Amino acid sequence: MKISLMVTTYNWKEALEMVLLSAFRQTVPPFEIIVADDGSTEDTRELIDRMRETTDIPLHHVWHPDEGHRRTVILNKGIAKAQGDYVSQADGDVILHRNFIQDQQRFAEPGVFLRGYRVMLDEETSRKALDSKILKFSPFVKGLLRFSNAIRSPFLTRLTLGDAPEWRRVFGSNLSYWREDALTVNGYNEDILGWGPEDTEFVARLIFNGINRRKLKFAAKQHHLYHPDISRDKYDGNMDILKHTLENKLCTCANGINKLL
Repeated sequence: MKISLMVTTYNWKEALEMVLLSAFRQTVPPFEIIVADDGSTEDTRELIDRMRETTDIPLHHVWHPDEGHRRTVILNKGIAKAQGDYVSQADGDVILHRNFIQDQQRFAEPGVFLRGYRVMLDEETSRKALDSKILKFSPFVKGLLRFSNAIRSPFLTRLTLGDAPEWRRVFGSNLSYWREDALTVNGYNEDILGWGPEDTEFVARLIFNGINRRKLKFAAKQHHLYHPDISRDKYDGNMDILKHTLENKLCTCANGINKLL
């Protein structure tokens, strides 16, 4: 099993550095790391070039020009680039627990995708983490929100896997799946631009293809760095796309990854 860790980013190199540092210290290293960059400026490329020299893990930078929020487009480019047979997604504003990849490897099976959880850090704790390069957090440290998500226990994970055809409350920052399954549904729907339910729409098509959701509670932890909310001006139109997918039980999309293959 070769896990391609795909990290999305846009003009926040300080946070991206934290994601990469946490990826480099994994107990089970990913097969490769792909930074899927939605149009960051040159300083992000310079950071990636510097960090590439500090690791034996192949580190790739997939970039396109900044033409607004096009996360679906850059995700498809990242999936197309991936050489692993399994894709693990993480946003560029999280710190991975050192067993993150190991936990996903342990619970990944054919016929399921993995939906993980995030521990939210408040603004003060996030700033301290960025300033001091803090990569490890106690579940009891001040500034952690959603306490239950901070506990790691693979034993409890096995009791709560809950495999089900459930598309609700899926977040792309802690989502992993077989690459071949993503290709079967034609990847992300690039008609969804701007902030919206692109991950939900993607996994809905996985589910309509017979791939169930598996919850990774108490495993594959992430700590999410605080930041202000981004614009949601395209949300209503994007929700219409999701509703169309759900009502028609679509197994694929027209505007997806196939043009890159």
